[in-house]
Amino acid sequence: MGGSSAEREISIRSGEAVVNALRGLGYDVTAVLLGSGSEALAAFNQAEFDVAFLALHGRLGEDGCVQGVLELLGIPYTGSSVLASALAMDKLKAKELFRLHNVPTPPYYVFGSEHCAADLEELHGAFGFPVIVKPRREGSSLGVARADNVSELSRAIQAALVYDASVLIERFIEAKEVAVGILDGRVLGAIEIAPRSGVYDFQAKYTPGMTDYFMPARLPAARYRTVLNLAERAARALDTSGAVRVDVLVTEGQNEYVLEVNTLPGMTETSLLPKIAGAAGFGFAELCEAIVERATLYTGTPRRTVTREIARRGSCTCTLRGRSSQPRQWDRDSDEARSLGPHAWTRAGHCRGESRIPDTSCRPWRSSARAVDPPWPRPEPKSDPGHRQ
Repeated sequence: MGGSSAEREISIRSGEAVVNALRGLGYDVTAVLLGSGSEALAAFNQAEFDVAFLALHGRLGEDGCVQGVLELLGIPYTGSSVLASALAMDKLKAKELFRLHNVPTPPYYVFGSEHCAADLEELHGAFGFPVIVKPRREGSSLGVARADNVSELSRAIQAALVYDASVLIERFIEAKEVAVGILDGRVLGAIEIAPRSGVYDFQAKYTPGMTDYFMPARLPAARYRTVLNLAERAARALDTSGAVRVDVLVTEGQNEYVLEVNTLPGMTETSLLPKIAGAAGFGFAELCEAIVERATLYTGTPRRTVTREIARRGSCTCTLRGRSSQPRQWDRDSDEARSLGPHAWTRAGHCRGESRIPDTSCRPWRSSARAVDPPWPRPEPKSDPGHRQ
């Protein structure tokens, strides 16, 4: 948590909430407060942990940089891969991929370092007003402003340039703003965001009373399903994984537009994803545990430390990494094992107490017992004909 971006304080709030939640479940958690550059690298090298729960927000934490370091160190981490994180953080590249995958997104253009104030009127041309101005690579609505004329547009661009050398100018669309929560590719639900100022900027996000929330979003059932499907398509277009939040605009007509995909959404107890997950039956601590259980490496890098469970005849030895330093023995004839049923899944998802042979016919949604690195390779995921590789 922490980092060097403009969202450092929000990241610390997220990190502290996650630390408290996981410690409450019995996990051995080390809070790592990151600085910038060499300080961050030194912090990773000195810390001893098996899994990194990323509660970072903004550049150098959410854009693939820290993910790349963890890949090199062989430390499994939560969230999306290096590439998916970088694409989602770059609003321009994300929009280009949305268009490639026929995911509707508001019209836009970019004011970059190659432009100057004298170019603005010609660059804007007949694009029209009002517009929303936002830094190309920033989060938490930092630097976001609405402009209703060229003068306001110029001031908004100058304010956004404080956060990034490139600025996205997006057509303002009168619509409801809806956030969709996704966990491990499964849609959890959607919450409606109603900022009283009309713009969901930094102040509206983090000032109590400035925004109203409606869970579930106030939409007809068929429209609600359409929004969930669109969010899933957007997340798939960027090849995201883990916990994801997708921001969608829903007009009074029959149009929906994806604004962006957040690969490391806020994790305070009042953030949007925990609200959505709560309505889906996840307590905050349970959500944190579900996220950390899905920590992985994406590039085939060997893990820095390895703990394996040993499958024995009639029992399964499961190492509960983070909860206990001692392996936990599961006897198939015990009351606890019988209460779990025949599919006593481990955290890896394929080890059963009743057999050494993994059942790969289905993928479990939740796990009853937790372990890491089963003694057999994980099966390749089934191909999705609707997914472009």
